[in-house]
Amino acid sequence: MNRISFRLYMDKVVEMMLETNDLEQSKLDLVADITRRVEDKIIEKSNADLLIKLINQVDTLTEAIAIAELGTTYKRTGLHFDKRLEKFGNTIKYLSKNNELSFKTSEDGITHKLIIGDNYDALLNLLVSYRGMIDVIYIDPPYGKDSMGEFAQTNYDNALTRDNLLSMMYPRLILAQKLLSKDGVIFVSIDDKNQAYIKCLMDEIFGENCFLLNVPRITKKGGKSTQTIAKNNDYIIGYTVSNDIKFSQEDKTDLSKYKYEDEFVATRGKYALTQTLDYNSLQYSTTMDYEIEIDGRKFYPGGSKATMEQRHNGHHGVTDWVWRWSKSAVQWGLENKMFVVKNDRIYTKSYLNCRKKNGKNELEMIDATKSYTTMSYMDNKYSNDNGKKELDTIFKDGSTLFKNPKPSSLIFELIKMVCPNKDAIILDFFAGSGTTGHSVLELNKVDNGNRKFILCTNNEITDTNPNGIAIDVTSKRLKRIMTGSCYDGTKDFEWIKKNTPYGDNLDVYEIKSVANFENAEGKTPFDVIDETLYNQTKFNTIKEKVEWVCSNFEGTQKYIENDIEYRKRMEDK
Repeated sequence: MNRISFRLYMDKVVEMMLETNDLEQSKLDLVADITRRVEDKIIEKSNADLLIKLINQVDTLTEAIAIAELGTTYKRTGLHFDKRLEKFGNTIKYLSKNNELSFKTSEDGITHKLIIGDNYDALLNLLVSYRGMIDVIYIDPPYGKDSMGEFAQTNYDNALTRDNLLSMMYPRLILAQKLLSKDGVIFVSIDDKNQAYIKCLMDEIFGENCFLLNVPRITKKGGKSTQTIAKNNDYIIGYTVSNDIKFSQEDKTDLSKYKYEDEFVATRGKYALTQTLDYNSLQYSTTMDYEIEIDGRKFYPGGSKATMEQRHNGHHGVTDWVWRWSKSAVQWGLENKMFVVKNDRIYTKSYLNCRKKNGKNELEMIDATKSYTTMSYMDNKYSNDNGKKELDTIFKDGSTLFKNPKPSSLIFELIKMVCPNKDAIILDFFAGSGTTGHSVLELNKVDNGNRKFILCTNNEITDTNPNGIAIDVTSKRLKRIMTGSCYDGTKDFEWIKKNTPYGDNLDVYEIKSVANFENAEGKTPFDVIDETLYNQTKFNTIKEKVEWVCSNFEGTQKYIENDIEYRKRMEDK
C-alpha cells in the first residue's frame, strides 16, 4: 500500500467512525435523556442546552457520560449529589487473557468469564461483544465509607460517601443498561441508608416505568439485645429494560434436594432420598414390623431379623422400630418403583411433582410452586449467615476472607424468578467472592441449563487477601467448585466431600492498558488487542483489524489521525 492510498484509506476510516461509531449513537441517547429531564422539569432548559453542547463536543463515551451525570439533580424529590468524575487517562483499556488462572475441564463444556480490574473498564470492554446480550445483572456494590479500599483511594479520596457512591454508580449503570437484552433485568443489593437514593438514581437511568421490585432480604436471623431496633434486612432493587416481565413461580421446597431421576422424571419430576422406610420413633405395632424382600435381599425394621423377633415376643417399647408403610402399601410401592436401597436401608422416593395420597395406595400430583411475595427473600436460607457458612466449606475460615457474603441461593432464586431462558448470560460487575458464578453453576445443574456467567472484580489487596481478592478468593472459589481442586492440586476443603464438581471452563482476563500514542512495533493498540477475546474471529487483513479497533475502543481515533510514525510503518508493510 503506497503512502497516498494509505492516507486516503485512513481518512475513510475516520469518516466511517464519525458516521457509525457507537459514540455518536450514545451521544444521541444521552441528549434525548437530558431533553426528557427538561420536559419533566428536573433540570432547567438553559443548563440542558449547555450540557448538550458539551456532550456533542466530546471524543469518548466516558466523557459523554460524565457530562450527562452533571444533569442528575432531582428538583422535585430533593435528591442532589455532588458529582465526582472518574479520573481519565490517555490510555486504551483492553482484555488480556491470564492463562495461569484460566482452566478447562472439557472441550465441549460451557466457558464462563472472570475479568480482573476496574469494573468501569470491564464494562466498556464488554460492550464490544455483549451489547444488548446480557439477560440478568446482579450487583452488590460497596456502600460504606472506606469499603472500596484501593479503588476508593484512587478515585474518591478513600471516602465512599453517598455523593461518591452515586457518582460511582451512575456511569456504571449507564453502561450496564446498554449491555442488557430487550428482556434484561438488573438487581442491586443495597442497605437501608442508601436504598432510597439508589432507587431514585435508577429511576433516572432506567425510567420509573421499568421499576420491577424493591423487596427486603434477610441479612441475619437474630440480633443483639439493644435499646434500638435490630437491623435484620437489607433491600434488593430490580429494574428491567422492558416493563413486560412475567415472574415465574417460587418453589415451595429446596430444589437442590431433588438430585435424582428415574424413568418417570417427565411426569413425577426428580426425586430426593431424605426418608428411610423404617423409623424407631413411631408407635409400635406388629402389623408394621415385618420382613420385606427386594431383589432377593431381605430387610427388617432397624436392620436385624433377631431384634425383630424379640419385638414380636413382646420385648419392645411404646415406640420402636417399625415400617412407615403397611404391607399392602409396600407391595404397591414395589410395583411402582417407589424405593431405593442405600447403605443397607430402604429409602422412599420423595418426588417433586407427586406424592403418595394419604391413606391410599395411589399417587397424586402436587403443585410444587407458589407466587413470589415481597417477603419471599426473608427466609433464613438467603441470609449472610448462610453465605458465610457456604464460604467456610470452600475455604478454611472462609467467612473471614470476605465481609457479609451473599449466599448462592439468593442469586439462584433471583435468576430463576425472572429469566426462564436456560441459555441466559448472567453478569456481576461487583463480583467479590464469586457468589453469582456459584449460583449460575448450581442452577444449571438443577435444571440442565446452559447459562454463562461473566464476573468482574478488582484485585484489592487486604490483610486477609495479600495477593488480592480476585486471586485469593474469586478465582480460587471458582476453581475449587468447578474442578474439585485448587490451583495447587490440593483438595482439603469441606465442600468437595458433599458435592460433585460442576465442571465447565473458565477464561480469566485482566484489564491492561496501552497508550493511544504508542507506536513501538508490536506494542501499538492494533498489536496488543486480541480480537479473539471479544468473540471475534481472527482478522485476515490489517485493514479489518484497524477498522474493528477504531470502531470499538475509545481514544483510538485521535491516535490514528495524528500518529505519523505509525502511519509510515503501516505503509511500509
